[in-house]
Amino acid sequence: MIGLSHYLTVAAILFTLGVLGIFINRKNIIVILMSVELILLAVNINLVAFSTHLNDITGQVFALFVLTVAAAEAAIGLAILVVFFRNRGSIAVEDVSVMKG
Repeated sequence: MIGLSHYLTVAAILFTLGVLGIFINRKNIIVILMSVELILLAVNINLVAFSTHLNDITGQVFALFVLTVAAAEAAIGLAILVVFFRNRGSIAVEDVSVMKG
């Protein structure tokens, strides 16, 4: 039987991978965005796991809101990257400070 501790372990592993992805690879902005998505996925797993454990639907509803925010973040982030790539020719993280103004 899969219990709450199994879901929390998977979420902790995903969260750790997301944080490591941000800190290890600071040069590729696409990998940083994917790592943020992994962190949000870990949060959603925790919300749904605790929601089902406590027999309360609030965590599942909140997880849906987190999913919509994650989708909007991905769409806006990729749109900004496309515009940045068209203007600069690369998407290096070091060149992002040029976008001021």
